[in-house]
Amino acid sequence: MSDVNKTIQKWHASFRKGTDFDSWGQLVEAIDEYQILARQLQKEVQSTNSTDFTEEQKKTLGKIATCLEMRSASLQCTQSTEEFKLEELKKLETIIQNILTYNKEFPFDVQPVPLRKILAPGEEENLELEEEDAAAGAGSTEAFPPRAPASQGTLLPRLPSEPGMSLLTIKIEKIGLKDAGQCIDPYMTISVKDVNGVDLNPVQDTPVASRKEDTYIHFSVDVEIQRHVEKLPKGAAIFFEFKHYKPKKRFTSTKCFAFMEMDEIKPGPIVIELYKKPTDFKRKKLQLLTKKQLYLHLHQTLHKDS
Repeated sequence: MSDVNKTIQKWHASFRKGTDFDSWGQLVEAIDEYQILARQLQKEVQSTNSTDFTEEQKKTLGKIATCLEMRSASLQCTQSTEEFKLEELKKLETIIQNILTYNKEFPFDVQPVPLRKILAPGEEENLELEEEDAAAGAGSTEAFPPRAPASQGTLLPRLPSEPGMSLLTIKIEKIGLKDAGQCIDPYMTISVKDVNGVDLNPVQDTPVASRKEDTYIHFSVDVEIQRHVEKLPKGAAIFFEFKHYKPKKRFTSTKCFAFMEMDEIKPGPIVIELYKKPTDFKRKKLQLLTKKQLYLHLHQTLHKDS
């Protein structure tokens, strides 16, 4: 089997996996699979080195990616009036299977969209100057390599223990937002910064949130802080940036942020306030997101090797 046929077979398997999850009501898994496949197709569409597909075939692949994004958005936003149904999506299965010979008109009036742009902290504010004040200084991130958040997240395993040292696990339980149900692809970016806003640890992203309920978005995910607590410098803080996808602007944006300082590290539950973007890693100009009783809910566990 040629490489291109193997690729098509892989896409088809991913498509079937996503629609099966969708049919079974496993919506989080379906969304993940749809988004992974959409990005793979978009990557192929934008590739300038690939000669496996004609420009017309790439256009069709781009339209399939658009439909996958639309179905994913429909599953996440129950109030959407522009619902893209599973039965409609399933019509695309034979097109994926036969993309090399498909020559009919695409069944839906959609256009290919560019590869989703994931912006680094601070960049999205430059695109929204009409909505925001001038951005506060974001810290340098040169010490660690850039990473592209995926729907599965980029969480890291716990560090090896050291005698007399403590490791911190933070469970992100849920975040309260007045428009929680309208957030698409919500996830958290977790970073540890010094007083100057410089990264002390690799930055991590959670998977896309597990569910939405009333004014809460639930994560229920453990984050392993990548440095022993005793080695964190005075004045350091752990930041939690809440991000979501904006389909009209076609990029992922920070909606708000929260942070924990070193004196707040202690076992048990903690509730912390939410602040308006842009993320102020230096903690100089903080503005509460809302006067409502809406917070980020966490639970801390300390692991000490005695």
